[in-house]
Amino acid sequence: MASEALQETPSVIERYFTCWYKTDLKNKACEDHCVLQHSNRICVITLAPSHPALQKERRIQNIDYQISAGCSRLQNKVSGKSKRGGQFLTEFAPLCKITCSDGLEFTVYSCIRGRLLEVNEEILKNPGLLQEKPSTEGYIAVVLPKFEESKSVTQGLLTQAEYDDILSQRRRMSSPESC
Repeated sequence: MASEALQETPSVIERYFTCWYKTDLKNKACEDHCVLQHSNRICVITLAPSHPALQKERRIQNIDYQISAGCSRLQNKVSGKSKRGGQFLTEFAPLCKITCSDGLEFTVYSCIRGRLLEVNEEILKNPGLLQEKPSTEGYIAVVLPKFEESKSVTQGLLTQAEYDDILSQRRRMSSPESC
C-alpha cells in the first residue's frame, strides 16, 4: 500500500511547474527545448527529452556559456529584489553550446524573452548531469520574463499534449532524417 502511494506522488516538477516545449529550434530537426514555468513566473530552461544531445548513445563532453568574444553568460550579474543587471534575452538568444563526444555541437536558446537570472555552473564541472537529470540538477539557465509579458511568454510554445503529438508523428514517420 505504501509503495502505491509513493508511485502516485507527483514529482516537484509535475507539482510546481508547467512544461512548455519549442520543437525543431531554428529549423534543426529534433533540437527541442523545454521551458519549465513556475507559478511565480520564473522559467527554467533545459533540453526536451527528445533532444539529440540526450540520446543514450551520445555523451556530453563540454558545455560552454561563452556565446561570442564579448558575451559570456557566466558574466551575468543579478542583484537586488527586482533582479537588476541580468542580461536581457530574446527568445532566440543563445544560452550555451553543448559539444558531444562524437563531435556534434548544439546551441541551446532561451526560447522566451526575459532577464537571465542564473546559469547552471554545476553542469560545467559535471556535464553528465544534463543527460542524467535534465529537469532538475542538469538545467541550463533560469530566466525571469517581464511581469507584463509573463502571461504571454509561452505563446508559440507547445503544451505537453501538443509535444507528445509531435513525438508520435515523428515515430510514425521514422525516416532516416527524422529523430
